[in-house]
Amino acid sequence: MTAVPARFVAIIGQITGRLVDKPADTALRTFLEDEFPSEGALFTELQTLCRQGVVEGWLCTREADGIKFGRVIKPNSDSNGFSVDVVDMHDVVGPHHVHPKGEIDMVMPFDAEARFDGAGKGWTVYGPGSAHKPTVTGGRALILYLLPGGEIAFTPA
Repeated sequence: MTAVPARFVAIIGQITGRLVDKPADTALRTFLEDEFPSEGALFTELQTLCRQGVVEGWLCTREADGIKFGRVIKPNSDSNGFSVDVVDMHDVVGPHHVHPKGEIDMVMPFDAEARFDGAGKGWTVYGPGSAHKPTVTGGRALILYLLPGGEIAFTPA
């Protein structure tokens, strides 16, 4: 398995550094879209690194129920207290879970029509205490998700 590239960690730090002390809400989604637009250089570079990571074997190293996944960074000072997980989903519904402190998602479709919980390429934000069954329709997508403090609780639907 290849180590996580330093550039990946640096980009995560750059993004999460801008999220510290910001609430996970609709304003945060707008902020992310303005600061790190889906057609911008940083988003594009991180998307490329994620796709490389899947191919090289340092991302999405586990698989269950048709979903490839893995935590690539545990909460630490480099990630400003956020964990970083990436999932590779293709027309599938994931396990129900709750976001105690919120969830910030970077949606990176492989297929133009792929949607994550109805959203295309870009950012989604779930507030503290929110819950869902993550769903990808219309093809295949990678989703990088940031969890404040690494907190997530898998629950029965």
